[in-house]
Amino acid sequence: MPDAPAGSCALRWLLRGCGLLAHLAALGTTALLLRLSRPGTSLFSWHPVFMSIAFCLCLTEAILIFSPEGSLFCSFSHKIKVQLHWTAQMLALMAAAVGLAFIISSKNRSELPHFVSWHSCLGLLTLLAMCGQIICGLCLRFPRQLKIFSMAQLRLYHMMYGLVVYLLATFTVALGIYSDWFQAQIKGVAWYFCLGLPFCPALVIMNHTIRTHVPKKQYCI
Repeated sequence: MPDAPAGSCALRWLLRGCGLLAHLAALGTTALLLRLSRPGTSLFSWHPVFMSIAFCLCLTEAILIFSPEGSLFCSFSHKIKVQLHWTAQMLALMAAAVGLAFIISSKNRSELPHFVSWHSCLGLLTLLAMCGQIICGLCLRFPRQLKIFSMAQLRLYHMMYGLVVYLLATFTVALGIYSDWFQAQIKGVAWYFCLGLPFCPALVIMNHTIRTHVPKKQYCI
C-alpha cells in the first residue's frame, strides 16, 4: 500500500519534532528558573537553580538519550548511551541533593518550618524515589556482581519506575511554578505558558516509554 510508507515517514518526523520540542522545553524551563532565581542573592536563590538543573534538565536528557527520534546521541553505541544516561542520572541526584541542602539552610536561617507544603513534600518524595531508581540502575549495570538473573523484567521495571520518578519531578516543578515566589514574578498568560512548559517533555517521555517498552497487546484496543 503506497500510503503506509508516507504515513510512517510523517509519523517519524512528527516524533522527531516532539523530541526537539521536549529538549527546548526542558532547556527553556531551566533557563527561566535560573533567570528568576538570581543566584547568589540569597541562600534560597540557589534552591531553584539546582532543582531545575536536576529535575528539568538532567532527568529529561537522561531519558531522552535512549529515544530513537529525540536523542541527541543517535549515532552513539548503546554502551556509550548507558554511560551518558548513568552520568546524567548521577548529576541529577547530586544537583537535587545540593538544592535540598540550600532550602534547608535557608529555612533554618529564617526559622521557618520544613516540609509544610505540597511542593516540598513531593520534592522530597521525588529525591527518595530517584535514590531507589539509581539502586535499580546499579542492578542492571552490575548484574553478575549482584547476582541478578531476570534482566529483561528488571529492565522493564526500571524504565516504568523511571517514568514515575520523572512524573513526580514534573509535578514538583509545576507546584514550584504555582508557588507565591514564582507568581510574584510571572503573571497573566505568561504564567500559564510557564506552567505548561514542564509538561511538554513529560508527555513526550511518557509516549516514548509506553510506545517503546510496553508490549502493544497491553495498551492497544
